Amino acid sequence: MRIVCTGGGSGGHIYPGIAVADELRALCAAKNTDCELFWIGNKSGIDKQIVEKNLVSAGGSINAFYGIPCGKLRRYLSLKNIADFFRFIAGIFKSFFLLKKLKPDCVFSKGGFVSVPPCLAARILHIPYYTHECDCTPGLATRLNSKGARNVFVSYDQTVTFFSKEIASRCVVTGNPVRPVFYSDNAAAGKSFLSLPSKTEKPVLLVMGGSLGARQLNTLVVNNLDWLTERFIVVHQTGAAFAKENPDLMSRTSDSYKPYDFIYAEMPSVIQAADVILSRSGANSLWECAVCAKPMLLIPLCGSGTRGDQVDNARYFADKNAALALVGDEADDEHLRSQLEKLTDASVRESLSRSCKELCQSLSKQGRPAQTIAQLIADGGKK
Repeated sequence: MRIVCTGGGSGGHIYPGIAVADELRALCAAKNTDCELFWIGNKSGIDKQIVEKNLVSAGGSINAFYGIPCGKLRRYLSLKNIADFFRFIAGIFKSFFLLKKLKPDCVFSKGGFVSVPPCLAARILHIPYYTHECDCTPGLATRLNSKGARNVFVSYDQTVTFFSKEIASRCVVTGNPVRPVFYSDNAAAGKSFLSLPSKTEKPVLLVMGGSLGARQLNTLVVNNLDWLTERFIVVHQTGAAFAKENPDLMSRTSDSYKPYDFIYAEMPSVIQAADVILSRSGANSLWECAVCAKPMLLIPLCGSGTRGDQVDNARYFADKNAALALVGDEADDEHLRSQLEKLTDASVRESLSRSCKELCQSLSKQGRPAQTIAQLIADGGKK
């Protein structure tokens, strides 16, 4: 089996794709069949950096990474659209010749603007391809990729309603794939990394705004730090830029406040060690916390710089009583304290955790999402 995976622009499009690649390799190993997995991503983004940590030579599942020129798909007027249009065209040509060279059995797209040229090239070459949408509402890349996809895998049942009847007939609700490590209980390792005892008097609050941090979350934490540390042990992933700008805060480590610029390999176990998560609601981090059944307070990214996908994700979980959410103007000091005060109550946390687990199970009826997707791809898709 020879498969090309594509997607990128952010870790949220890459890590789930790698989870599927891992399952594809495991599936081939179980059947004692050959497996070659390649990744096409943005040649100038973080794609290569992340994928190279998951190459076969580094103990991962991907055989090789290929970079292509990439133009962002903007829906607003910008002079950058002119240059990016030519990058987009160049990306199609590069993808065309890469697929001609690699001759894959199929292509799997995890989304993001970088995935559109490879999917279009696959369509031209009559190579079957599959695409996955991680957010509650489909983005522009998925809308474009879905037109020729053999199957469109979606994380949420209501996502199907955003497509035409013809495309909806090819949709499969799988849930969002996350790495296998999130399904193992490594809470003890997380507490060891954080230098915490096995049992703590106060609940552990993990603040995570992604690898780059989130200025809004950081500001809320700093504004309310004394209040927070009275009630929680605060583990604060700030992002590198914020850490560099605030050296005094980063040196303020105590039993109740533990700042980190970035947590990478240890993040799965740190999430499992946490009692409460304060986070954005990007699909990848949201589902990583959700499969761990963690009580969450979500503050989605809003405004003109986003299409509203995080708001949709947060509201979906909140409507299912699987998380609390503060959207837009609600994300202020007063509302933050009010919602987190609720989460100091163990019974509230248990209720949210239970609903979160039930939601994940209902959206992943066929099994773990990455395994389900890998099996469907290996079987040639759902007819």
